[in-house]
Amino acid sequence: MSRHTKRRSPLQVRLTVAGAGVLAVVGAAATMTIASAGEPVHRRAEAQTARADHSVFVQGNELEGNSIHVFRRKTDGKLTAAGRYTTGGKGGDQVDAPTDSLASQGSLVYDDRSGLLLAVNAGSGTVTSFRVQGQKLTHRRVVHSGGDFPSSIAVSGRVAYVMNAGGAGSVQGFRITGNGLKPLPGSRRSLGLHNEKVPLFSSSPGQIAFTPDGRALVVTTKSANTIEVFPVGRDGRPTRNAMVNPSAGKVPFAITFDRTGRMLVAEAAKSTVSTYTVRPDGRLKLIQRPLANGQNTLCWLERAGDFFYGGNTGNSTVTGYRMDQYGRLALTNAHGVATPPSAKSQGVIDLAVTKDEKFLYVQNATSGTVDGFRIGGDGTLTKVTTVTGLPAFGHSGMEGITAV
Repeated sequence: MSRHTKRRSPLQVRLTVAGAGVLAVVGAAATMTIASAGEPVHRRAEAQTARADHSVFVQGNELEGNSIHVFRRKTDGKLTAAGRYTTGGKGGDQVDAPTDSLASQGSLVYDDRSGLLLAVNAGSGTVTSFRVQGQKLTHRRVVHSGGDFPSSIAVSGRVAYVMNAGGAGSVQGFRITGNGLKPLPGSRRSLGLHNEKVPLFSSSPGQIAFTPDGRALVVTTKSANTIEVFPVGRDGRPTRNAMVNPSAGKVPFAITFDRTGRMLVAEAAKSTVSTYTVRPDGRLKLIQRPLANGQNTLCWLERAGDFFYGGNTGNSTVTGYRMDQYGRLALTNAHGVATPPSAKSQGVIDLAVTKDEKFLYVQNATSGTVDGFRIGGDGTLTKVTTVTGLPAFGHSGMEGITAV
C-alpha cells in the first residue's frame, strides 16, 4: 500500500529498507469518562459458556470505530468466528507505519484474574474494558488513557498501566475494579519524548510491560535505543523518574520474560534478541548479547514455556527460540524460520500464545488473516488454521491479539 502522501523521515527510510515495523509512544493528563455497555455487532447463534477460555480476540483497529473480533478456539486449535464487538473508540495509524498501524506489542490484553479484556483506542485517546464470558463480551467501559495515542497495556495484580504514544509520551496507571478501569491518582509519568499527537512510527516506544514480580515497569523506546525502567512501589505508583538504560541492540521493540524472570527484548534493526536481568534499582544487567535470527525486522516476541516466537514483519516469517536450563537462548533451527511464509500470511505482526502454551496465533497485517499453529515438543510449528477477512493494512489495519 503506497504511503506517498505522508512525510518520510531519514530514519523511516532506513528502517523501511530494513523492513522495520515500529511505533510511537506519547501522553498527557488523565481524566475519565465511562461509556455505556457495548452491544455486539454480530452475535453468535450457538450457546455461550460462562468461562473465558478457548477464545482468541483480535483488535480490528478500524479508524471509523475500533472493534474486537472474537473467535472460538476448538481443541485442535482451529478458529471459528464468534462475534464482533465495538469498543466505543477509534483505531489509529502512526505516521509512515509500513505494516503495523500501532507499531507496538500489548495493545490488546486479557487479564485472567479479573476476567477483563483491555483494548486501546489509539485514535480517540481512550481504553476500553470488557467482561469476558466465553466468547461473549459484556459490560463495556471506556476511560481516557491519560495521553495521546495509547498503544500498549501492562497488567500486574489489580493495577494496569497504559503507554501513550503522542506528544511527550507517558505511562498512566489504573486500578482494575469490578466496574472497569479507574485512574490511579499520582501515577502518571512522562517519557520525555518529542512526538506529534500522532507519532512517527519509528520514534515511538514499542511496549510497556511489568516484570513478573510486579516491582518494575519497563518501556522500550525505538529511535532513542533505550530501555526505561520505573521501579514500582507497594501503592502501585512508579518512581518519579525512570532509570534509562542503553539497549544492547538497535531499535528495541517487544518485551517478554522467561520462567525465571529474565527479560528478553526483540530489536528490529538487525532482527536480534538480547537477554537481561532487571535489578531492583531499575538498572539492567546484560546476560546475553544480541542474538541474530537472519530474518528481516523482528518486532514481536512471545513465550510458550521454554520456547519463544518472534514475528519478522520484513519477510513475513516467524522465528523460534529455545532457552536452556542455564539461561542461554538459541534458535530452534539453523535457518531462523519456525514456519515459512505463504500467500495468505503476508505482513506478519503481532502474536499470541494460549494459556496452555499449546498454540500460537499470528496476525498477518497485509493479508488480513490470522494463522494458528500447534507448538510441537521440539518447538516446531504446524499450521492448523487460517481465518480471513480481517481488517488488512491500508490506511490502517488490525493490530493486537490475545488468546486464552
